[in-house]
Amino acid sequence: MQEWLLLGAAMLATGCVAGVLAGLFGIGGGVVIVPVLEATLGFLGVDPAIRMQIAVATSLATIIPTSISSARAHHRRGAVDVSVVKRWAIFVLVGALLGAWIASQVHSRTLAFVFATVALFVAARMVLMPKSPNLFDGIPRKFWVPFIPAGIGCVSSMMGIGGGVFMVMTLSLFGASIHKSVGTASLFGLAIALPGTIGFIATGLNDPRVPPGNLGYVSLIGFALIAPATVLMAPVGARIAHAFSERKLSLLFGAFLVFVAVRLYLRAFVA
Repeated sequence: MQEWLLLGAAMLATGCVAGVLAGLFGIGGGVVIVPVLEATLGFLGVDPAIRMQIAVATSLATIIPTSISSARAHHRRGAVDVSVVKRWAIFVLVGALLGAWIASQVHSRTLAFVFATVALFVAARMVLMPKSPNLFDGIPRKFWVPFIPAGIGCVSSMMGIGGGVFMVMTLSLFGASIHKSVGTASLFGLAIALPGTIGFIATGLNDPRVPPGNLGYVSLIGFALIAPATVLMAPVGARIAHAFSERKLSLLFGAFLVFVAVRLYLRAFVA
């Protein structure tokens, strides 16, 4: 009984940290939730062959309410670019569905390496060259542009994250302010998490290895413990974000990108 109480407390704490990160950086919190859930499932003796699928699926499920809470908090401060959401949402959604479908078939190590490299590049730009020219002054309307949100949705769904890290990087490179990038990315998390969760539920329904208390690959117990904490704490993170100047928030996000990049490199070369 004591072990279950400790595990429950760990999940609640994970949800609180993930919620603050969601509001602060416009991310879904999966960068925290996935490794903690994977370790917890190992402690409970879940088949290692499906541990990551359950951790990723449950993380995506918790991102749904978190994204809504975070996006509302940012929208009240005018930091959500609705026009970008309208133009990119369908491509993000399609990419997320594709990512959920191929998650169990394609290893993410190569993609992790590529995106870690991009993350380090953007972090260096935000920290060392904050006044350097953007790649574009606004989002271009070229034929290849839809592949960017589709790719973000696909990879994010595969990794169990809300896509905020990659979306903030992309919008910043396209000239959006850091506050606007973070706020807009928080809403895109919903377009990734919802179809991704549906995909993982559908693909896990007939898997005999799934433990009790699951809906497909989604752990209902994990969702019930983590989701309320993330929703509660996301507005706190949003308030913290808007308390920083654009320069300070850029530095903070750059440092966070370095952390994410190191974790992705470890996944690519060690896992």
